[in-house]
Amino acid sequence: MNRTAPFLLILLIVAFGCRPTSDGGLNEDPFQSIGRGALLTTHFDSFEDFKKHVQVEYKKGRKPEVRLTHRSGEYEVTSVLKVGVSEEDIMQVRIGSFWDKLGLCFKSPYFVIHRQEVLKVYILGRRRHNLFGWKDVAFYDLAETMMDNIIDVGIVPQDSSDFSEKGYINTFNHINSQALMTTLFSEKLADFIADTHERSTLPELISGAFSKEQLTDIKNGAVDNYVDFVNNEWGQEIGKVLKSKYKINRQTHWTPELLADYLNDIQKYYSEALQIGFDPYSREDEVVVRFSEKLNLVLKNASKMKGV
Repeated sequence: MNRTAPFLLILLIVAFGCRPTSDGGLNEDPFQSIGRGALLTTHFDSFEDFKKHVQVEYKKGRKPEVRLTHRSGEYEVTSVLKVGVSEEDIMQVRIGSFWDKLGLCFKSPYFVIHRQEVLKVYILGRRRHNLFGWKDVAFYDLAETMMDNIIDVGIVPQDSSDFSEKGYINTFNHINSQALMTTLFSEKLADFIADTHERSTLPELISGAFSKEQLTDIKNGAVDNYVDFVNNEWGQEIGKVLKSKYKINRQTHWTPELLADYLNDIQKYYSEALQIGFDPYSREDEVVVRFSEKLNLVLKNASKMKGV
């Protein structure tokens, strides 16, 4: 009797059984430790409706702030926005005087220390045809292709407005980008970039002193921006989980296979949170190939790139 054959068979079963599934990611649920809290702006019809799902608290005084708390099952995230440097402040300093730059050093020492990381996110977040060619892709392209991956699996009726700019695309864009920033760098950097962006959009977000139009304009007013706040926090939670799962660090080489698995895991999260189904990403998908190449170039050479 050949005693070697059963042993080899066991090795083959173990080896192939531990490989990633065909739709990317491992069989186990990587998000057991966090809730499924993704929100869609299109699912709210008023600010009062939004506050039924998300707790909104304002702190007045010399240091005003707004605190949003969203609970999903046993889990919750909290987003706090205070007065501080904005995206516009940073952009103006780039073309400003020495004194403008010095002023930013006092106003936001965190930015000065981490400006190279912020620059990398800035390049990844926008199409840079002058650097990467006319087929360059950015965070937004990941959101668009992810919406295209949605399939009608009959879980819930789908409203046409969910496929608009303020539906799935906006939610995917915020969560995906915050997840990637957190995985690539840190939760603190992702939070800093989110806060500088939100401060530029609507100053009243911190005080809550909204006009009637800002309250009733669901797609561009208080509701939409606060939805972004919450989604940013869930994105950071996802980013921490996937950073640990794939053991990603600053020296990680992003292959198309790794990026496809990473994005497919995010789609699994959305499947539970929003009750929708997806076609999986493949390592041959153009957006996956191009964005993985861009990741590797930017993470290693951002400081040497001209024209950003």
